[in-house]
Amino acid sequence: MTKKSLIIMVVLVAVAAAAFADTVTINALFMKQAGYQEEDIIGGTRDFQAAHPEINVNLTFVPYEQLEEKIITSAQAGSYDVVLSDGPFTAKFAQAGIVKSVPPLAPADQKDIFEGALSSTVYKGKSYGMPWLNDCKYLFYNKKILQAAGFANPPRTWEELAAQAKVIKDKKLVKFPMVWSWAQAECLTCDYTVLSAAFGGAMFDKDGNPTLTAAGNKKALDYMVASLKDGLTNPNSLEFTENEVDSTFIKGDAAFALNWTFQFSEGQDASKSAIVGQTGVALIPGSGSVRSATVNGGQPLSISAGSKRSAEAWTYILYMSSKDFQKKFPKNALPIWKSLYDDKDVMASNPEVVKVAKEQYNYLVNRPVVPFYSEFSTDLQVRIQEVLQGKKTSDQALKEVQAKALELASRK
Repeated sequence: MTKKSLIIMVVLVAVAAAAFADTVTINALFMKQAGYQEEDIIGGTRDFQAAHPEINVNLTFVPYEQLEEKIITSAQAGSYDVVLSDGPFTAKFAQAGIVKSVPPLAPADQKDIFEGALSSTVYKGKSYGMPWLNDCKYLFYNKKILQAAGFANPPRTWEELAAQAKVIKDKKLVKFPMVWSWAQAECLTCDYTVLSAAFGGAMFDKDGNPTLTAAGNKKALDYMVASLKDGLTNPNSLEFTENEVDSTFIKGDAAFALNWTFQFSEGQDASKSAIVGQTGVALIPGSGSVRSATVNGGQPLSISAGSKRSAEAWTYILYMSSKDFQKKFPKNALPIWKSLYDDKDVMASNPEVVKVAKEQYNYLVNRPVVPFYSEFSTDLQVRIQEVLQGKKTSDQALKEVQAKALELASRK
C-alpha cells in the first residue's frame, strides 16, 4: 500500500467514525397485525432515515396481545424510545409514568385531526402521544340481501335495523340477519361502547366518574338481549371475535355486521369471499337524538418514559404520522388528517369506505379513559355475557359493574 493510499484510508475511516459518532439510534415498538403492515412501517422508516441520516431506527414488531405488557415492562429500562400505544392505555400509562407527555401540536394541526382521535391521547389536560393508526367500526351490509328484502337503503337507526332484520328473517333470506363480536374479550367492550353511545348512554362522565346505571346503557344492553331472543342475532356471536364476524359475513350468512375497516376489503377478495361486489358500508345507526356513534380503534405513537432520546423519538413520530406518510398507505389504514379525505389519491384507494369514513370519524367515541381501564373492561365483559346468557338482568349486571368501577376508582 502506497503512502498516498494509506493517507486516503485513514481519512475515510476518520470520516466514517465521525459520521457514526454523530448518528444516534432509537428503538421503536410496533404491532404485527392490523392497519399499517410491517412493510409499510419499514418503508416509511427507510424514508425517514434518508431524510434524517443522523437518526437510525431499530424496529420491533409484536402481536397486539403482547403490546401493553411489553410497553410496561420495558418503560423504565428505556428499551424502547417510541411505542405504539392504544387509546384505552393512555390514562393508565400517563398516571403510572410509563410514557412521557409530548409538546402540543400547532392549533391548525389540532383542527385538522379528528377530535376523537386527538382526545384519546389526552389525560388531565396533557397529551401523551400522537394519533397514528386510525380506525373505527362501521355498519357493513349485504346489498343483495337488502335489495331482495325490498329495502333501497341501509338503516339509519337501530330500531330501523331491527325492523329490516325481521323482514329479512321472515323472508328466509338468511337465518340470522345480524352478527356481532360478543366473545368475552375486548371486542365485546368495543361493540357495547358503540351501542351505549348510540342509545344516549355513557359509561363514565367527563370527570371519570362511573355512570353505568344510566338509562342509555340499559337500553343498549336490552337491545342486545332482544336481538338474541327474537332470533335476529346469530347466537354464535357470544363466541365470535371480529375475525369470525368477518368470515360469517363474507360467506353470505349475515345481512348486517359491525366491524373494523378491514371487513370491506375482505368482502372484495375473491379468494375468500362469496359476496364480492355485494358489501355495502354505511354510517353506524343512532337512536333518538343521536345521529351515529362508533368506537375509536385508533392507536397513538408515544415516547417511553425511559427514553434517553426523546427529541429524536418525537421527530420520528411526527414523520410517521405526517400527511406525506399517511397518503401512501390509505388501503391499510385511513389517515388521521381530515384534509386528506379530499385528496384524490386517498379517495381513489377505496372510494366507498373513504366517503363514509369522512363522516363516521366525526362520531368517534373513546372507550373509557380511566387508569383502571383493563380491569374495568374485563369485569364489564363478564357481566354483559351473563346478561346475554340469561343469567342476570341488565339492571343487576349494570349495578354490579357500577360497584366494581367505583371500587377500582377508589384505589387511585
